[in-house]
Amino acid sequence: MTVDLRKDFVTYAKSLNDASKDTNIRTAISRAVTSYRNTVAETLERFPHTPELAVEVQEIKRQAMANLDQLLEQAMASVERNKGKAYYAKDHQAALEIALGIIGRNKTVVKGKSMLGEELHLREYLEENGNEVWETDLGEFILQLRKERPMHILSPSIHVPREQVAEVFSKFFQKEVQPDIAEEVRVVREFLREKYFTADVGISGANVVAADTGAMVIIENEGNVRLATGAPPVHIVMVGVEKLVPTFQEAMKVAEVTWRYAQYGVPGYVNIVSGPSKTGDIEKVTTYGAHGPKEFYVIFVDNGRSEMAQEDKFSQALHCLRCGGCMYECPVFQVTAGHFGHIYMGGIGAIWTAFVAGGMEKAAPLIYSCLRCGRCVERCPMSIEVPAMIGELRKRIVYGK
Repeated sequence: MTVDLRKDFVTYAKSLNDASKDTNIRTAISRAVTSYRNTVAETLERFPHTPELAVEVQEIKRQAMANLDQLLEQAMASVERNKGKAYYAKDHQAALEIALGIIGRNKTVVKGKSMLGEELHLREYLEENGNEVWETDLGEFILQLRKERPMHILSPSIHVPREQVAEVFSKFFQKEVQPDIAEEVRVVREFLREKYFTADVGISGANVVAADTGAMVIIENEGNVRLATGAPPVHIVMVGVEKLVPTFQEAMKVAEVTWRYAQYGVPGYVNIVSGPSKTGDIEKVTTYGAHGPKEFYVIFVDNGRSEMAQEDKFSQALHCLRCGGCMYECPVFQVTAGHFGHIYMGGIGAIWTAFVAGGMEKAAPLIYSCLRCGRCVERCPMSIEVPAMIGELRKRIVYGK
């Protein structure tokens, strides 16, 4: 084992131990786990076809990952046909440089929640290059003010109870904000409302992309993504290539399974965006740049995903829908939250860390934190065999690839 690897283990172990003693994490996670389990149980009872649909989506994802190059080519052509601009970013740096090339400097940017954005450290990069960037998801906004990373892929500020939120907001807004959730939501709504309509650029991710139409499907509840991508004159989508599926109908199946296991019978909003705004109301002549964005860009990011797709033992990890359900079942996550993680969290996060977000040095401590108990597999709508992959990664650490 290298010196650097030992150092990472020591630092990580301290973080994990400290988190396990944090009463705020314990309180917040216990509330979330109870809510998640109850809501999902009720949702699956209301929509009993969902597990069967999940099995169908498993096959959709398997076929998509086996034909990733063709789907990417088709999707980029579809975006261009829709009068958008499509880019392919092979790695982390390329993705950032493409985004900055579109945005420039001294701009105001409003951004929707995106794990890919966290992977790329997108907000920090844009800020370092002279831009003002605001996270518009409530949880991400809280973490931006606290200068922290997400502790859950779906609910990033899950570890912050309302009392601490009130302290953060009182300091930032320079007025007393009570630890009342409705009041906390209200002050953020008021602050961000003006940002949407004065921003130069809106950035979002996408939950799934239909290659045949170039349609980006974005699931949300707060309405912030709809505003952040609809009000500014420029909309940039940054999305991992693993989100590609062949057809629009298949994309909707993926979306439905995603939101069901993400704790919702139906989300507040399902945004489908395929290009810049347009109108044909005058003489049926299609003109681009109506009420919504005049410019639409999609950056398809690889950053290790194609390599993962080519590995038979790990390609299934790309099927992950980011529903976050596995984390609520993980015994380690329940006492440490996202401290059991680097950027991506939990057992599945260890695999993603190894391939796309830090490499084996950052992944190794996570790999040895996983209990391989299989509770994540039982909850996962894609039945991703995380314990088997963790076992294989441990072999590679010890014996080499």
